[in-house]
Amino acid sequence: MARTTPYDHPLADTQPLYRRIAVELLGELNDGTIRPGGRLPGERRLAEHFGVSRETVRQALEVLRRDGLVATDRRGTHATLPGPPDRGLSLAFPVGARAAVPGSVDRATVTWEPPSPEHAEALGLAPDRPTLVHRYESATADGRGRRTAVTSFSAVALAEVEELARYRHRADGAASAQLRQAYDWMRRAGLTLHHRDTISRPANAPSVRVTRRVHDQYARPLEITDLVLDAQQDALVYEFTLPAAG
Repeated sequence: MARTTPYDHPLADTQPLYRRIAVELLGELNDGTIRPGGRLPGERRLAEHFGVSRETVRQALEVLRRDGLVATDRRGTHATLPGPPDRGLSLAFPVGARAAVPGSVDRATVTWEPPSPEHAEALGLAPDRPTLVHRYESATADGRGRRTAVTSFSAVALAEVEELARYRHRADGAASAQLRQAYDWMRRAGLTLHHRDTISRPANAPSVRVTRRVHDQYARPLEITDLVLDAQQDALVYEFTLPAAG
């Protein structure tokens, strides 16, 4: 069943703007865009993020504060929601995303654009049809250990997974977009994830290419990722499945 973002909801236009922003911000608290206990951006950055005034952001935060969802002290405003239970099956998104490495710099953004022809074919998208495209880059401060990943999501993924669909409203290629919980979001939406990772070494290049294709229990494509990293490895292919949550 297709889901809607807060702004697409039939009742959205009848709500005051600050309440709509409160709903959107609550969604980011729930989906892990803002970590449990993490500090929220300042009012100015939130206003730029949502395209509203600082006063509207201030009123939205007050709604969440009254409901005990955020708390403010001299250090700023913090999320107070508990983290999701650890089921032991989480996978980092995208494939190849680093754990915290001292001195490394990670950057992740999303755009709403037609994917590459290879990705469009894998996802069953018509040529030139736009979708959510995620780009990830990581490298140490000296430029070594560079890795880049490009992920394209299918129409099915955006229809079934509310947290992913929400990113269409801010897919400008500039704002940070950390989707590390993307696979957990898919599982919580009732999807069983079948992964197929192909690892190969491009000819005459000191790097490794990983192509991940993910489909659900109905064989519907969900996403495809191409990762390129500086490494020397033999090629191999492996597959695994994660059951839906709950």
